[in-house]
Amino acid sequence: MSDMAASTRTPRAKVQRRPVHGVLLLDKPLGLSSNQALQKAKWLLRAEKAGHTGTLDPLATGVLPLCFGAATKFSQLHLDADKTYETTVRLGLKTTTADAEGEVVSKRPVTCTVGQVVEVLDRFMGPMAQVPPMYSALKKDGKALYEYARAGETVEREARQVVIHDLELLEMQLEGEAPFLRLRVTCSKGTYIRTLGEDIAEALGCGGHLSALRRVVTGPFEVSECVTLEDLSAMDEPQREARLMPVQCLLPDHTTVTLDSENSGRFLSGVRRRGTWPDLDRVSVFGENPPALLGSAHVKAGELIPGRLLSPLEIQQILKRSPVNQPALAKQA
Repeated sequence: MSDMAASTRTPRAKVQRRPVHGVLLLDKPLGLSSNQALQKAKWLLRAEKAGHTGTLDPLATGVLPLCFGAATKFSQLHLDADKTYETTVRLGLKTTTADAEGEVVSKRPVTCTVGQVVEVLDRFMGPMAQVPPMYSALKKDGKALYEYARAGETVEREARQVVIHDLELLEMQLEGEAPFLRLRVTCSKGTYIRTLGEDIAEALGCGGHLSALRRVVTGPFEVSECVTLEDLSAMDEPQREARLMPVQCLLPDHTTVTLDSENSGRFLSGVRRRGTWPDLDRVSVFGENPPALLGSAHVKAGELIPGRLLSPLEIQQILKRSPVNQPALAKQA
């Protein structure tokens, strides 16, 4: 490029970041990693700080809660949530990655009956030990398993205990060129649906892989509440902000404790408060005036013991953008 062309090129406008606090329920698109989707949403909101509550594979779509600002302090709590997926298992073709991204390593005829499918699905209900797939982000000796897999290495993985709470057969085709099962799976944290689908297909005697995966529920959040990146891009900034849920939506199973102004200040300084509360493991603490989330805590022997706390600046910023910040979505102590 000539010096003249370089000097006339319009410089790219720098995004002015700002404090944004809350949770955006994103319907992650096909083909993007969770982090790529997060970075796009962060750019659209001009947010200073952001994180997500657990990854979805690039080939998976659906509910991906994105945390901004103060909400990132509570994102870890959501990792333990149960999740529900709708998935399609392509029967007869086994791949290197247990999904459609991998190369086909075996092809077998599908000879199972409807009765056998029902019987096999019943076998996969309840607690089970599941070996994580080699193509996963789980780390061993500081290195992701998929890095070993891409180098042609297979390393030993410890089986993990997971629970399949519900396994529903939505649709089935056992004949034709592309036989498949479409399933709805509700499971505990740490469950690999690719491994589950591959194991079910193996138990049916034909092998198989996941050809589609969509997360429809995670914790209290459902896909019907989500917004797509396409729709978010078409909105103006106030409309994008309106899609943010309050930070306390990450604390739905926490009991609410409300403190007066004096005790609120002391609690925010990390000082324990005494009261007549019963012992509680999960508490969301709010100020009385103004009504604002202060942080999380637990109660033991009448003492309210601070956990993760918002800073006074974060509280001011939240109140400035959302004057009404009532302690919703929780139980009163």
